[in-house]
Amino acid sequence: MSNYVVDPRLLASLVPPGTEIDFENGETFLSIVGFLFLDTRLLGLPIPLHRDFEEVNLRFYVRRKSADTWRRGVVFIRELVPKRAIATIARTFYGEPYLAVPMKYEIEHVDSNLKVEFSWQRRRKWESLKMRATGEPQIVPAGSHAEFISEHYWGYTSLRSGCSEYRVEHPRLKIWNASDFEFNADVATLYGEQFAETLNQPPWSAFIAEGSPITIHRREIL
Repeated sequence: MSNYVVDPRLLASLVPPGTEIDFENGETFLSIVGFLFLDTRLLGLPIPLHRDFEEVNLRFYVRRKSADTWRRGVVFIRELVPKRAIATIARTFYGEPYLAVPMKYEIEHVDSNLKVEFSWQRRRKWESLKMRATGEPQIVPAGSHAEFISEHYWGYTSLRSGCSEYRVEHPRLKIWNASDFEFNADVATLYGEQFAETLNQPPWSAFIAEGSPITIHRREIL
């Protein structure tokens, strides 16, 4: 997870109806997140040849008032996956902006040294997100910046008729703070010119999260 402070005005047109930008200490964040799905199931059933795959997404953070509580969630700007069927299913069931491209990954964990790399191919060129870390992962502290980034449990998507909402469940994460970070991509053509300046700067923070079980519930139209 690489996290960047962004001008909230750049996100205003992307905020789903009924939600608002979720600030942390007055700052707005974009995150580039790379992760690996393992043993994936749709409605409880595995899809042959589509159970294990990579994803890299660009997201930002919103919240929605429900009764007397705030539901803190994410909005995806672009999600990359390696198989067309996955992108089609995700667009159909969740309305998310998925794009299918060739992808690969490398995870190397030797002693206390961890290296993670996700790569994807566009226009015959490979782009990548890479991080290194050392030591043992630590539970995300309550009230921390890492908690803000990692503990949003709802997903929101703009629709022609309004907004959709779905719940995401996973245990509290353990993370390594990245000691080294590299992001190589043509940001303007991947995410849009408006994000080029932000994402071509060093991130505010970068960390690697230990994997965990995750459940994504069916969406509801609000």
